[in-house]
Amino acid sequence: MNEEHNGRQYVLTFSFLMLILVIADQFTKRIITFKLDLLEQKVLIKDFLSFYYCTNTGSAFSFLADKTWGIYVLSAISLIVGLIIVYVMVFAARRKMLLISTSLCLIAAGAFGNLVDRFTLKYVIDFIRFDFGSWTFPIFNFADICAVIGTIMFVLIVLFGKDRFDLFWQELTDLLRRSKNA
Repeated sequence: MNEEHNGRQYVLTFSFLMLILVIADQFTKRIITFKLDLLEQKVLIKDFLSFYYCTNTGSAFSFLADKTWGIYVLSAISLIVGLIIVYVMVFAARRKMLLISTSLCLIAAGAFGNLVDRFTLKYVIDFIRFDFGSWTFPIFNFADICAVIGTIMFVLIVLFGKDRFDLFWQELTDLLRRSKNA
């Protein structure tokens, strides 16, 4: 009973954390839209870091931005993948696989943060800009940071936490096998 209760507590904790991260993403985007006009730049560190309010109808690096149907395809993919990630996050949280749960929580928060924009605005608000000489890194937002950190964490777990990941993967595939046979 206590084991099950603790697992449920982790599920609630990671779900709440994911919600807080999505809210933080939306909050930062709203601040930018109130403080800056579209395509306006506020320099924080000259020739290096600034806030630059822009929109993106595509995904990373403006992929599919030039397609009118792209926003709908990206929204559908983000929703499906986000729900799968949440399902796997809950699975890992119930088993107290905290690092895996954390990485999946961050990835899901990033997906859903940008999905809120796609559903409500039909584009994603980006605003963090890094310049390196004449080269500008693709402009991004808080949701992107969450997704990238979560992905890096997950890759590091796969590469350097092989025992931990193998246990996770075995239990997940066992669950999927059992549900398929039921």
